[in-house]
Amino acid sequence: MLAFNLAISLPIPEKPTFLSFKESFSTLFGDQNLRPLDANGNSVRISLTKSSASGFKSRSLYNSNFFSASIKLPPNNTAGVVVAFYTTNADVFKSNHDEIDFEFLGNVPGQEWIVQTNLFGNGNMQRGREERFKLGFDPTQDFHSYSILWNKNWIVFYVDDVPIRQVQRVDAMGGDFPSKPMSLYSTIWDGSDWATAGGKHKINYGFAPFNADFAKFVIPGNGCSTDQIQQCQDNANVQKFVADFNGLKGDELSKMEDFRKKHMTYSYCHDRRRYPSSLPECIHVKG
Repeated sequence: MLAFNLAISLPIPEKPTFLSFKESFSTLFGDQNLRPLDANGNSVRISLTKSSASGFKSRSLYNSNFFSASIKLPPNNTAGVVVAFYTTNADVFKSNHDEIDFEFLGNVPGQEWIVQTNLFGNGNMQRGREERFKLGFDPTQDFHSYSILWNKNWIVFYVDDVPIRQVQRVDAMGGDFPSKPMSLYSTIWDGSDWATAGGKHKINYGFAPFNADFAKFVIPGNGCSTDQIQQCQDNANVQKFVADFNGLKGDELSKMEDFRKKHMTYSYCHDRRRYPSSLPECIHVKG
């Protein structure tokens, strides 16, 4: 059970009502590789085979909100396999979409799993803001929670309720900070050309199917359909909390800094070959 005992006091009950996958999500692609894991339709498995990738998306778009799911990644040799859990509005804003990503970058047996976080706004994918972390546990043995908090000025990524990264919007970012309503997505696909050790390790379909399991979806707000995007509104309590969130403080900030010192393997803010002059928000990045 996800505890949600965050020190930031999210207005979510300790035992939240989890979203029904059947009612809240729809298949994005690879229908044959997506199947429910329980009779109530609250959890789902997506698979990658040689013939097809797969994925799903929420039926609604959301403004500033808190998005969470419990995920179990595929075991064994998953080199080249990308499992993504993210928000985007690419289907609505085709030339200037926003996105906030968790991407799990496949794994070679005996190595630690790497998760990549990223964000961009207005379709500007040329200025990547990637950070990568070792998870510090085996994400294939059990479910672990992965969460995104997003408002007009802040984005926070959590793993098992521990913040691992926060991004503060600064004026100089302009449209690079996500600002438009987004849906929640998850996909599994072949990223052999870049994912595992920069593309050194390719996918081996002899280990297929690669299965990623999802459960305990939490989006504590009311969404809107694509034809109601201008009227998109969230649940009042969540909207107020997320809108008022003004950065991690105290113990939560210390937890994040400790995690980053132990587990971060790459940050765009420290990549001088890529960005001789740091991007503007890096002034607030620690670790």
